Amino acid sequence: MPFSSFGLSKEIEHSIVESGYTEPTAIQEKVIPLVLSGRDVMARAQTGSGKSASFVLPILELWSQGKGEGKAKIKALVLTPTRELTLQVANSFSTIGSSLPIRPKVVSVIGGESIGDQLYAIQKGCDILVATSGRFLDVLSKKQMDLSHLDYLILDEADRMLDLGFAEELDLILEAVPAKRQNLLFSATYPPKMLAIASRITLDPIEVSIEDETPTVQSIHQRVIEVDREKRGPLLRHLLDTQKWEQVLVFMANKRASDNIAAKFRKYGYKAESFHGDLLQEERNDTLSDFKARKIRILFATDLVARGLHIDNITCVVNYDLPRSPSDYIHRIGRTGRAGKSGIAISFIGHEDNEHFKLIEKRSDIKLEREQIKGFELTGEMPKKEKGPAPVKGKGKSKKDKARERALKASK
Repeated sequence: MPFSSFGLSKEIEHSIVESGYTEPTAIQEKVIPLVLSGRDVMARAQTGSGKSASFVLPILELWSQGKGEGKAKIKALVLTPTRELTLQVANSFSTIGSSLPIRPKVVSVIGGESIGDQLYAIQKGCDILVATSGRFLDVLSKKQMDLSHLDYLILDEADRMLDLGFAEELDLILEAVPAKRQNLLFSATYPPKMLAIASRITLDPIEVSIEDETPTVQSIHQRVIEVDREKRGPLLRHLLDTQKWEQVLVFMANKRASDNIAAKFRKYGYKAESFHGDLLQEERNDTLSDFKARKIRILFATDLVARGLHIDNITCVVNYDLPRSPSDYIHRIGRTGRAGKSGIAISFIGHEDNEHFKLIEKRSDIKLEREQIKGFELTGEMPKKEKGPAPVKGKGKSKKDKARERALKASK
C-alpha cells in the first residue's frame, strides 16, 4: 500500500518523499487511516517500527484541513518520556509540515531549558505542542496556557512514560484538556498499568498490535561473549581495533560508569563521549548531533537512548552492562539494523550475569551460543547457588502481626 492511498494532501506527500520515506511500515499502514477517520487508537509495535510517523502524518493532514484564521491555537498535544524524543517528534512535525501552505507552529517543551522562553513561544502562537510530561505540568502550573481548543492528545512510548511516574501525573493532565478529543496511545509493550490508564484516556479505542513485525531484530547479528568483568574494557578496545566498526553505541549501567569509561577510551585515542541524564541539555543536544554526524565513534550511554531515537547509522550496539529489565534488551539492540541495514549486537556476560541473560533469552524468544575471544577468556567457575534455611512452620510472623508492629512503630 503506497502513501498515496491514504488520501493525504499533495503537500504532505511531497514532504514524505523529501524525508526519504518510500512506503508505509506495517504500523503506519494500519494506524494512519484510523487517525484520519477520527478514531481513538491504542497501537503497539516494537521500537524502530515507525510509530511516530503514523501519528505525525495524519495529525498534520487533519490540522491543515481545519486550520482557521487568526492566532495559532494549541490543537495537538504530544507527550513523550524523554527530552530527546520530544525534540525529535517536534522536528518531524516541522519537517513534514514545511510544505503546507500555512506551516504549523510547533513548540517543544522540555526540562533543561528556560521555562520562560518556552511559555513565551506558546503564547506567541502554537499549533502543536510536544513536551515531556514533567515540564508540561511545570508550564501548566503557570496558568498562562490555553488548552481549550485541543483536538488531539497523543502519548508516545507510553509504557516508558509509566516507568517514569506518568500515572501520578495523569489526573492533572486530564483536568487540563477538553473531555472531547481524539486520543492516540503508542507503546512498545502493554503492561497492566498501561491498560489501566488507557481506559481513563481513550474512548472505545481500536487496538492495533503488530505482533509479527520483527525486521529490526532479524537484521541484527546477535552475539554473546563471556568475559571477566575487569576484561570488558580491554576486550571492547580489541573488538574496536579488529572489527573496524564505524559507529558504536555502548550501553552502561549508570551515569558515572558512562563518564568514567568514555574518559578512559579518550585517553587511548578513541573518539568517545558519554550520554546520560545529568548532562546539560545543550551538551545532550551537541553530543547526539556529533554522534549522528560521525564526529564521535563510540557513545557510552545509559538507557536514555534505548527508546524512540532515530540514529540510522549505528554499526554495532554493545551491552557492556546488561539491561535490568529483560524487555529493554530488544529496545537496546534495536538501535542498530535500522532503515533496512544490517547490524551487530554484542552482550558481555560473566558468571554473575548468566542467569539474568537466560531470562533475557526466554523473554526475547531467542537462544544464543556463548563465545569467548582468545586472550580474554572467562576464568573461574560458576558460583554455586546457596540455599537458605528452610522455613520453619509456625515460626514466621503473620500479616496481622507485621501490621501491628508497623502501627506500633508509627505511633512512637
